[in-house]
Amino acid sequence: MTLNGIRVLDLTRLLPGPYATMMLADYGAEVIKIEETQIGDYARVMPPKVDKNGALFHSLNRNKKSITLNLKKEAEKEAFLKLAATADVVIESFRPQVMEKLGIGYETLKDINPGLVYCAITGYGQTGPYANKSGHDINYLSYAGILHLMGETNEKPTIPSVQIADIGGGALPAVVGILLALLEKKKTGRGQMVDVSMLDGVIAWLQTILPEYFVREHTVQKGELPLAGRNACYEVYETKDGRWLSVGALEPKFWKTFCEGIGKETLIPHINAPVAEQHRMKAEVQEVISQKELSEWLEIFEGEDACVAPLWTMEEVRHDPQVKERRMIQTDKHPTVGEVQHIGFPIKLSESRPSIRSIAPKLGEHTDELLQELGDEKNYSKG
Repeated sequence: MTLNGIRVLDLTRLLPGPYATMMLADYGAEVIKIEETQIGDYARVMPPKVDKNGALFHSLNRNKKSITLNLKKEAEKEAFLKLAATADVVIESFRPQVMEKLGIGYETLKDINPGLVYCAITGYGQTGPYANKSGHDINYLSYAGILHLMGETNEKPTIPSVQIADIGGGALPAVVGILLALLEKKKTGRGQMVDVSMLDGVIAWLQTILPEYFVREHTVQKGELPLAGRNACYEVYETKDGRWLSVGALEPKFWKTFCEGIGKETLIPHINAPVAEQHRMKAEVQEVISQKELSEWLEIFEGEDACVAPLWTMEEVRHDPQVKERRMIQTDKHPTVGEVQHIGFPIKLSESRPSIRSIAPKLGEHTDELLQELGDEKNYSKG
């Protein structure tokens, strides 16, 4: 596998860091979770549970090992330092300076392992006036100006149902940064610090918004964004049975096919009409869409190139033929609860195949094994 032989020490918990290390583990890296004794990763206790651990924990921590260490105890900190000397990557998600206070910060680890790639995922990065502020996904989206633009005009902003900053602004840039640093290490033999800020990450998502603002110096408002509900050709419409149909007919050829499908050919020339006209067009389209059930509209647009799609529920996603074909939901055996389902692999490589090789580890499951490898088990007291 692509990352065979890469050892990753993972001090992260909950979502951003474990998502990043899951991707590394899926492609062959040996990921060792360094967990607190007694509690471990907080996701372990979050309901619903699968065999005493949270379903979220199971999903994010497949293919990993777990060792419990109290890093405030000198002997166990020494065990960590020995592990770090054998590692290619260390990833953590504490606030800046926490690792330094424990005596295991980047500068310390770099001295014992010059080739180490050290990744820190934080809300605001290692520098700047916000560096030590607390935050969650909703806060990073707020500072980035994204949440301000979400939802209907003159309505309360809509909180996204998925964690954009955690995954898109944190986990994925962390994976990219780690892989870039590993490539550089192959050339120079030296590791480096990878500083990932979730705020930075989501600001980088503003590619269709900020460049326009830089030119026009105009503050964009909800309802003015072409890809966020301004235009009739890029909108969600309610069907007769209370379901929803998304339309992404941005290009004239798709808009033409869509308008012909709903019997509104008169709208075809007005795809780029002013905002006021777009609102009228949306109302006109909605009136037509309301006359048929979702299944009827799907039948009408079957085989048509119109960028039309249903808004599926989670149950429908699970049974969607495209999702099945791409194996984005996979079933695996669990030793105590039988079959469990996992989210599949979003990156398909023609030669290097990811796999689910093991279920999420029990807390401290691999402590003895790893300490024996280090010859350090005599200095470690469980609990």
